[in-house]
Amino acid sequence: MSTSVPAVPVPGADPERVQATAVDLGRRSWLPGWFLILWRNRKCRIGLVMLAGFALVALLAPVLAPADPRDDSFPTSAGPSAAHWLGTTAQGEDVLSQLIFGARTSLVVGIAAGALSTLIGLVVGLTAGYRQGLVDEVLSFVINLGLVVPTLPLMVTLAAYSPVRGQWLIVLVISVTGWAYGARVKRSQIITLRTRDYVTAARFAGDRTARIIAREIVPNMTSLIVAGFMGATLGAIGGEAGLAFLGLGDPQTVSWGGMLNEASLGGAMLTGQWAWLIAPGLALSLLITSFTLVNFGVDALSKSAPAAGPDRLHSRPSTGPLP
Repeated sequence: MSTSVPAVPVPGADPERVQATAVDLGRRSWLPGWFLILWRNRKCRIGLVMLAGFALVALLAPVLAPADPRDDSFPTSAGPSAAHWLGTTAQGEDVLSQLIFGARTSLVVGIAAGALSTLIGLVVGLTAGYRQGLVDEVLSFVINLGLVVPTLPLMVTLAAYSPVRGQWLIVLVISVTGWAYGARVKRSQIITLRTRDYVTAARFAGDRTARIIAREIVPNMTSLIVAGFMGATLGAIGGEAGLAFLGLGDPQTVSWGGMLNEASLGGAMLTGQWAWLIAPGLALSLLITSFTLVNFGVDALSKSAPAAGPDRLHSRPSTGPLP
């Protein structure tokens, strides 16, 4: 009995038309056309500004932080003051410094895990959708298995019973448990693209499979891949915070989830240290919101296509006039 996943239509405009729109806009400005489409979307513009702010904070953390995030020489359980704007922890650490360094952890883990998860999903989806046959059935079974296995319990189990601890373990755990949905969506899109005339022409021209995929298929899935990356990054940021909150994160790395865990164990609400508990939760919410708003722009990019179908951007290079 076949376990292949049925092809489902992927919402959005024709990727060929999207690319032509971006190229047309790019010719009128020194900025890339795709960026202009994103910037014209108000929600995406707000998200990009917020995300740029978080990125700057993460990059400049050693400069912006008033103290080392693990320096416990300050008074313990102190409230907000001129010396410590968000107070100190039960161990005497500066909350603001931990909040600033936590941005770096969330962004690094989120982007790394999102990229790795997207790459795994793309490779599996490409192979299953293009090869078809027995290969498709086997990989579709693996995809279905990844979809039905509960993600959170699997993440907790892998992180809890791993003999090592570290930031990159969290990246690996999140990546290997979050690629299946992206692989299914990409497989469905590839099944549609592989029947296009330009792919058929490239196949009849004797192009190798790797070249057809790299030059004819993947460039026409850009918006879908970016949207999948944004979604995977969102899940990775939340997954890292969840594991750290449960005490399964890297104890040597400051993260917002770890701050929430320490605030909960230290009785922040009972001692009136509201900033210790609210600040990391609010920062986490704002970071996730920024990625969500940018995703609105990616969706607009996939739909902002003209009525007429333009020439393809990634056409075969001319080999000269026919004899």
